[in-house]
Amino acid sequence: MNKSFSICFVSFFFIFLGGLMNFFLSIYFIMNNMVIFMEWELFSFNSMSIIMSILLDWMTLMFMMFVFLISSSVIFYSKSYMHSELNLNRFIILVLLFILSMILLIISPNIVSILLGWDGLGLVSYCLVIYYQNLKSYNAGMLTALSNRIGDVFILMVIAWMMNYGSWSYIFYLNFMINDYSMKIISFMIIIAAMTKSAQIPFSSWLPAAMAAPTPVSALVHSSTLVTAGVYLLIRFNNLLIDTFFVKFLLLLSSLTMFMAGIAANYEFDLKKIIALSTLSQLGLMMSILSMGLPDLAFFHLLTHAMFKALLFMCAGVIIHMMNDNQDIRLMGGMSLNIPLTSLCLNISNLALCGIPFLAGFYSKDLILEMVMMSNLNMFIFFFYYFSTGLTMFYTIRLMMYLMVNDYNLLTIYNLYDEDYIMLKSMFMLLFMSIVVGSLLSWIIFSYPYMIYLPMNLKLMVFYVIFIGLLMGYFISNMGIYSLNKFLISYDLSLFLSLMWFMPNLSTYSLNFFILNYSQNLIKNIDMGWSEIYSGQGIFFILKKYSIFVSYLQLNNLKIYLFSFIIWMMILLLMLLLVN
Repeated sequence: MNKSFSICFVSFFFIFLGGLMNFFLSIYFIMNNMVIFMEWELFSFNSMSIIMSILLDWMTLMFMMFVFLISSSVIFYSKSYMHSELNLNRFIILVLLFILSMILLIISPNIVSILLGWDGLGLVSYCLVIYYQNLKSYNAGMLTALSNRIGDVFILMVIAWMMNYGSWSYIFYLNFMINDYSMKIISFMIIIAAMTKSAQIPFSSWLPAAMAAPTPVSALVHSSTLVTAGVYLLIRFNNLLIDTFFVKFLLLLSSLTMFMAGIAANYEFDLKKIIALSTLSQLGLMMSILSMGLPDLAFFHLLTHAMFKALLFMCAGVIIHMMNDNQDIRLMGGMSLNIPLTSLCLNISNLALCGIPFLAGFYSKDLILEMVMMSNLNMFIFFFYYFSTGLTMFYTIRLMMYLMVNDYNLLTIYNLYDEDYIMLKSMFMLLFMSIVVGSLLSWIIFSYPYMIYLPMNLKLMVFYVIFIGLLMGYFISNMGIYSLNKFLISYDLSLFLSLMWFMPNLSTYSLNFFILNYSQNLIKNIDMGWSEIYSGQGIFFILKKYSIFVSYLQLNNLKIYLFSFIIWMMILLLMLLLVN
């Protein structure tokens, strides 16, 4: 255990130092308007060079700082959370590989090295989702891996299409190749790849399923790494998204994702899945604001969201430990009396998620909603934005009522114990950031404020929505065990809404009955059938048989040739007689 502790501490120390260094560097780059573009030629043959390129600008360094800061907290937290794990070193190494893949994705302006980081995230996330080796984890891991493979295939197709331009560094094309036909195809493929990684409709079902991973992994994956990779890729490719049909398509799907996840979270009773559906809703918000042509604002919300969502998952992990690894919120209650410091962290991160003024989430969410009101959007999208914001408040207050106010319902004998100070130290670092990071980033990222001029009733619309959501969450949480089902009398409708519009069922059944059966038939008929006969192995056997026959002829006497000659002559005579 001492060896494991030393690996945890060393990893935490160096990653935390890396985060601080990146923070100061990013501020330096913003102040001096600097960009560093480095190329390293690995090798070249004929006229083709294989080049590893690195792009360092303020956005890269800022995002790396957040990834490092959250990762260091998660590793420190894991020391206590995973203390009963026999092979803690393996877990820490997997988390470090995950961070390395994300960093490779962030610093790469080259689509090939982006694929390395992208695929690394997919592979390591599969290993982490199946970390607790049981049937549920294996199913969730397979769903996660196969959903993400769709995006990987589209990135591979982008690599093939970009060969038309002679280089895979997208940084050279984004400004002057926008109207090119090939670039439109590339932009479509990039959007689909980003939708799979960031779990937009119809690829949403894998994100709640990935909750089978250990809670520290969930804190890392669902805040700043795996699910934000798609958003980050689109932020980098944002010039391709101007005035194309695909962007309107993305705006519709991301708004639907935001709405669907908000409703499903109100039906859910699994603590980790509520937070996962909340992440899905915020990803829909980031994607939709990105498709409206505001990449800086999407990046701002991505960073603020990462802080309080990682903290929220860590608090959930402490509560799940307290409850004997039980995740049902109906069995929880009175947490504020038993674990006050963790409850403080949970409540502040929840309020930041809702967009309560002067916490981290407020600065990005309020700005997004006001920009939506300033934009030339239809009523349909406007409704989705505000209704989804109300739903965020709705499920957050419901969660807080179940956890903090209701009675403890798990056991007749209380077994709650004192809070773990290793976990608390890692959480307090993120708590501080969840409070200050919104105003800090708004000063750093936006050198001049957006001029938003709205009438008073629209300006106060955000507060109306928050207040209505708060009241609805309070009333619903006090309605007994059926909660929302009393509003929606129809059993079928409530089943449809609670099961994410039947997307998990569609994903898993389509995987089983179409993809896996189809691939089994391919293996049976192609790999083990025709290709065995007519590819390397089959041709080897045919050549071997004929070479044996030829060598038999060569090594024998003349009588074999005479015998065969006589037979051929007799056949020829018979044919002549038959013709006559």
